[in-house]
Amino acid sequence: MTTENPKSDLKEYAGGWITERKGTPIPAFLKFVSPAIAIAAIVYLIVNINGEVNHSTRGPFVQQLNAVTGSANGFMYVVAGLIAVYVIILAAFLFKKSEHEE
Repeated sequence: MTTENPKSDLKEYAGGWITERKGTPIPAFLKFVSPAIAIAAIVYLIVNINGEVNHSTRGPFVQQLNAVTGSANGFMYVVAGLIAVYVIILAAFLFKKSEHEE
């Protein structure tokens, strides 16, 4: 009969909000979906950089608002660049071999 404590295999993050068993690999689904969601955010940001100006009902209002407030395209491209840096860091973290997988 073993006297191992099964709780000793658990690792807690964020003050106990997230718990994982030591040695658990990241699921393949999450490895591929996480960067895809971030890339979709970049595409959405660039496609709708000035709002839905071509929408049938609210398009004219968005165009008027853009005319009054001006555009922030430079700032939006900086945000898209920050998301791209995040995607690179995230992909490097997800696809590297961790210490406990050896």
